Amino acid sequence: MSYLASLWTQLIAWVSTHLVEPAVLFLHIADTAGNPLEISEALLIALLQLFIIGFIFRPLETLAPAERWEDRKLTRIDRLYTLLMLLGLFPLFSYLVLTPFANMLGGLGGEAEAGPAVSSGLKHWVPWFEDHPYLLFLVYYLVYDCVYYWMHRAQHAIPWWWALHSMHHSQRQMSCWTNDRGSYIDGVLQSFILATVGLAMGVEPSEFALLGLLSELVQNLSHTNVRFGFGRIGERLLVDPKFHRLHHMVRDPERPSLHNCNFGQVLPVWDILFGTALYGEKIRPTGVSDPMVDADNDRGLVGQQWQAARRFWGAVRRPAGWRLGEVSFGPDYAPIPSDEAEHLPVPADAGPAGGAPAA
Repeated sequence: MSYLASLWTQLIAWVSTHLVEPAVLFLHIADTAGNPLEISEALLIALLQLFIIGFIFRPLETLAPAERWEDRKLTRIDRLYTLLMLLGLFPLFSYLVLTPFANMLGGLGGEAEAGPAVSSGLKHWVPWFEDHPYLLFLVYYLVYDCVYYWMHRAQHAIPWWWALHSMHHSQRQMSCWTNDRGSYIDGVLQSFILATVGLAMGVEPSEFALLGLLSELVQNLSHTNVRFGFGRIGERLLVDPKFHRLHHMVRDPERPSLHNCNFGQVLPVWDILFGTALYGEKIRPTGVSDPMVDADNDRGLVGQQWQAARRFWGAVRRPAGWRLGEVSFGPDYAPIPSDEAEHLPVPADAGPAGGAPAA
């Protein structure tokens, strides 16, 4: 184990010396880019994640698919989203941007004066954690995951936020690449919320990168088009593909609230505690019933981002965009309660709603 840790450290140092430092010098951002070693580690983590998705999760979709598709053309754009998101490092970037502001204020738990390093966040408030780093990381992760759960529920409950987040749910061919499909406006909002929580807890950048890696890998797996889960016990300890696929199911008009379930990112405990967990349902098609949102499947990356922004603007400038509840989008992108929008005319550029039949 020590050999692997040493090899990892050496690899980070090599990437920092030969790639990151020359790049930041060329771009004249050496004073603001942050620690080159931390940037190098984040880059390597992103490449590791891409390897796991492409060479482990993707083959599983061929071996045991939840849905069989004649072709995978709708998944191609999600692969592009994953590449852009991982190499863009939204959450870590937000964290490094916020760090200077925290330092200007003397940190969120320490002092601004020069001198020995001062603990911040949880280590400042509970010094006992200084000698128990693994328990501290566990607390970090529990808080991080709980915040994500409530943020995710808000994305579905607040119409202007759903206007952005709905692009993620529009995918009819949900696959191992789908996790990073989303509006970049939504991505920035999520990143700043999670990064702010990280700063408040005193998470180090390297720890934040590990938080992100663990969360992203579980989410990549939970979006994977496979028909298996983790079993009766495992599915209650960790979000699995069967659990999360139910979250992405197309709205059933006979059971219109069924899909408002399984919001957890990594730990299903929050869904269990707060009454949103759903187990035991059969595999269902993924996607949305709103024709305007479903039409995202016929657009490229720029078109999807533009339409999500138009939906957002149509909702955020109206009182209805601030009233909690599930909505669809009508003329001029106005949010309309979903149970009142079943007979809306289908936009000219909208494709058929819903997913492929289960295998």
